[in-house]
Amino acid sequence: MRTLYYSHPDFLQHLTGVGHPECPMRLWGINRVLQEPEFAGLVRVEPPMGTEQQVHLVHPPEHIAHLRAELPAEGQQPLDNDTILSPGSLTAAFRAVGAVCDAVDQVLIGAADNAFCAVRPPGHHAEPEQAMGFCLFNNVAIAAEYARQHYQLERIAIVDFDVHHGNGTQACFARQPQVLYISSHEMPQYPGTGYATETGVGNIINIPFRAGEAGAALRDKYQALVFPALEAFQPQLLLLSAGFDAHENDPLAGLAWVEDDYRWLTEALVDVAARHCQGRVISVLEGGYNIKDLAMSAAAHVRVLMGA
Repeated sequence: MRTLYYSHPDFLQHLTGVGHPECPMRLWGINRVLQEPEFAGLVRVEPPMGTEQQVHLVHPPEHIAHLRAELPAEGQQPLDNDTILSPGSLTAAFRAVGAVCDAVDQVLIGAADNAFCAVRPPGHHAEPEQAMGFCLFNNVAIAAEYARQHYQLERIAIVDFDVHHGNGTQACFARQPQVLYISSHEMPQYPGTGYATETGVGNIINIPFRAGEAGAALRDKYQALVFPALEAFQPQLLLLSAGFDAHENDPLAGLAWVEDDYRWLTEALVDVAARHCQGRVISVLEGGYNIKDLAMSAAAHVRVLMGA
């Protein structure tokens, strides 16, 4: 498999302050483990800078203007209790958009089989008009809209296995039947959305987990709910909001997944993509706040994408 790996030093310049869990060390850990010899086959890509036009696929111009107005010349500027701006934050956010859109281009023209975008800041909590939950732009939603509008795709599926519900992604597509959004997440947890009764126009599937649930529950719920929905939808492109904070050692949540669960889940999702969309998968980093276990779980994920 030809797997692209998107990373860039700009992502490390989004500085959230001492003690903030969404920190540059997250990417440092992933980058370090993906330098191991077994990952020599990764095609390492320096992403282009995203454009305002790409961001506008999801966010109105006023959203960018607000972030620019709040951007500090030095230090940190909080947008809320969780979401921080620093002088390099918007550069990082635009670079993340460039990464996911370039991944869509490369995968859909057949230059690569799949891609893993190790980007910061994350995106799935960002609603069209509101940055929140560590997120400024909704990277995976922008990728979906970019693929839909530039490549005329009619069926795009997003599977979000971050431990927190992707309220922003749901808000973007709740009335868009061409995009199937599936989220598995712990409840109750931030941001308080993601009930099974939230179904959009029949294109939203929320799968709540209880604190303490581990790999057996993951397998049961995905086999009962996620994979049949994907088989029925027959996506032309599969996007993953790849959060690794459902890990048993993560400090921000209470599920009990382990590295092997991420391997199993990735294998099953790759199998779906092989049947329905020529293996076209683009994975976009979301959460994961235990540096060691984030890195090892991401490595298990990438190993499967590479066909190892």
